[in-house]
Amino acid sequence: MRMVDLIEKKRDGLVLTDEEIQFIIDGYIKDEIPDYQMSAWMMAVFFKGMTADETAALTMAMAQSGDQVDLSNIKGIKVDKHSTGGVGDTTTLILAPLVAAAGVPVAKMSGRGLGHTGGTIDKLEAVPGFHTEWPQQEFIEMVNKNKVAVVGQSGNFAPADKKMYGLRDVTATVNSIPLIASSIMSKKIAAGADAIVLDVKVGSGAFMKDINSARELAGAMVEIGEKVGRKTAAVISDMSQPLGYAVGNALEVKEAIDTLKGKGPADLHELCLVLGCKMVMLAGKAESEQEARTLLEEAITSGKALEVFKVFLSAQGGDASVVDYPEKLPDAEFKINVCSPADGFVEKIAADQIGMAAMLLGAGRATKDAVIDLGVGLVLHKKIGAKVKKGEVIATIHSQTDHIGLSEQKILQAYQFSSTKPNIIPLIKE
Repeated sequence: MRMVDLIEKKRDGLVLTDEEIQFIIDGYIKDEIPDYQMSAWMMAVFFKGMTADETAALTMAMAQSGDQVDLSNIKGIKVDKHSTGGVGDTTTLILAPLVAAAGVPVAKMSGRGLGHTGGTIDKLEAVPGFHTEWPQQEFIEMVNKNKVAVVGQSGNFAPADKKMYGLRDVTATVNSIPLIASSIMSKKIAAGADAIVLDVKVGSGAFMKDINSARELAGAMVEIGEKVGRKTAAVISDMSQPLGYAVGNALEVKEAIDTLKGKGPADLHELCLVLGCKMVMLAGKAESEQEARTLLEEAITSGKALEVFKVFLSAQGGDASVVDYPEKLPDAEFKINVCSPADGFVEKIAADQIGMAAMLLGAGRATKDAVIDLGVGLVLHKKIGAKVKKGEVIATIHSQTDHIGLSEQKILQAYQFSSTKPNIIPLIKE
């Protein structure tokens, strides 16, 4: 088998066999296939696409290129959740204890953030004492005991994906549905879950800007999951404005606690219920959306989900008293209000600009090595559809300095106003 023949085959729109795809990934990982040939092959994929079978074969070859987690010692059906990313996306912090409270084991491996705010691991580390690095055996024991544990990604997961992504970034082949879908799913499959729920974001703050691209990606990932023997479901949700009100690590932890108390923002609460229902159903704990929703709503109203959250924090070394005393979380020295420049209704909030404003404050990383400030960020006071008066507070910046000109500018650029009330964009698209 020669790589040049496989490049030519894909260039001509022909279908590769499982063995040919395995040959490509094995050869690339072993440095037997050079970057220039891999680049040429990925560009051929970019233009010619891949069948569902080809994409599934690529995903499995990438998943098997490194470590794979064995979660078989955890009792029950393990369900993982993945979001394609957004601004103010705090869902894992709520879903992990909420779904665990419904009797579904949540054994989650999460990453750190790169971009506007931290990842799930960064947010959890805003809780004093919380540890995310655990040996696999202790991780499994925590899930069996408490039904939930969230740890940082350790080990060599899908190294082929890491190597390919670095190449895609500099060869203009990032926006290929088969390559995106296999990249995401290879890591989820290597992480060992029995079932996977995907939250595919669409809108200005998402990787997928339009519904057709989001639908295509969601469909491709569900098809991969089903083909490789994982129960898989996807939800397409709106990211044309930030989710919830808080953007920033400790601020998002506070919002997660409020949501588990039943006092969180309506959109964050609803999305967690929708995703949670899918997780509960895939785990076989409910037969219908309504049955699953009732289970989850009862876990919130009874306080059980909040109790599971406290146990989860304590088990991983965290100070669970932050649930009752959120002032113990990292804080910012300055709270500076941003006021509306006009009367009217909030018509748009560019989520990506809000994310950039938070990153400029230090809530996110511009590079992988950057150190983030867990206490900074911003809290929105007005979302799309809200009526505002000129001079009314639309957001509050939480900063360690009073020099916030650039962040304030980004927030004001993000907001657009109109004289008539806009149509409310549905949170759940499909």
